Amino acid sequence: MDIKLGENLLTIKNLSAWYNEEQTVLSDFLLELRRNEVVGLIGLNGAGKTTFIKTLSGLHETFRAEEIRLHDCAVKFRDKKFKLIRYTVFAEDNSFQYFTFWEYLSYVFAAYRQKAPDVAALIQGFHFEEYTDVLMKDLSTGSRKKAFLITAFALKPELLLLDEPVNGLDFESTEFLYRLIAGYKAYGTVLFSSHILESITLTSDRVLVLEDGCIRQSFEGSQINAADIRAALSSDDSVED
Repeated sequence: MDIKLGENLLTIKNLSAWYNEEQTVLSDFLLELRRNEVVGLIGLNGAGKTTFIKTLSGLHETFRAEEIRLHDCAVKFRDKKFKLIRYTVFAEDNSFQYFTFWEYLSYVFAAYRQKAPDVAALIQGFHFEEYTDVLMKDLSTGSRKKAFLITAFALKPELLLLDEPVNGLDFESTEFLYRLIAGYKAYGTVLFSSHILESITLTSDRVLVLEDGCIRQSFEGSQINAADIRAALSSDDSVED
C-alpha cells in the first residue's frame, strides 16, 4: 500500500498499556509526532517512558489503542511497514551477544533491505575504533550502547526511538550524540526518553512531560527551558541537570 506523506508521521489516540489488571502504566495516552522533528519525553522514574517505547517498538503486547496512524494510514505497531521505518535503541539491550559490531551492522541493514554505508565518522565520533571486532557480550554497557547508536544513526530510519540514550556514555560521546540528535531532522523524526534535562533542552523541538502514564504538559521552541520543565514535574528527585 502506498503511504501518503502528511504533516504528522505518527498519530496515537487513547493508548493504554498494563502489566496486569492492577498495574496500568499508560492510560489514554495521546501523541502526535510530526515529520522531521526531535521530541523529548521526560518524566520521573515509573512514569511510563520505557513502557511506551517498548509498546511503540512492538515488544509490549498488553495494550489497546483507539487509533494508530502512520502517514494518515491505519497501522499496527508490529506491521511490517511500520517495522521498516523505525529503529529503537533501548536503555539496556543484551541481545546479539555473539555478534561483533560489524556482524550486527550487516544483519540490521539486511533486515531493513538497505546497503550498509560508510560508518567511519560515526565510529570515530563515538570513540569506538577499538571495539568493532569484539563480541557484544564482551563489551561494557557503554560500548554496547555505542554499537546500537552507531547502527541507528547509520540506518537513518524515518522514526528513531531512543530510550535513555545518554546512559552509560562518556562525556565526549554524549556531546557527539547531542549533535547527532539535534541534526536528525534532515533524515526523519526522533522520539527519545530521558531523565536528564540537559539532553532534552539541548536537542528537542518539543518536550513532553509524562506523569502517571499520561502526557501532562508540552513545551515547544522558546518555551523549552530547564526551570519550566522541572516545575512541570511533580518531584525532581529523579531528574538531573
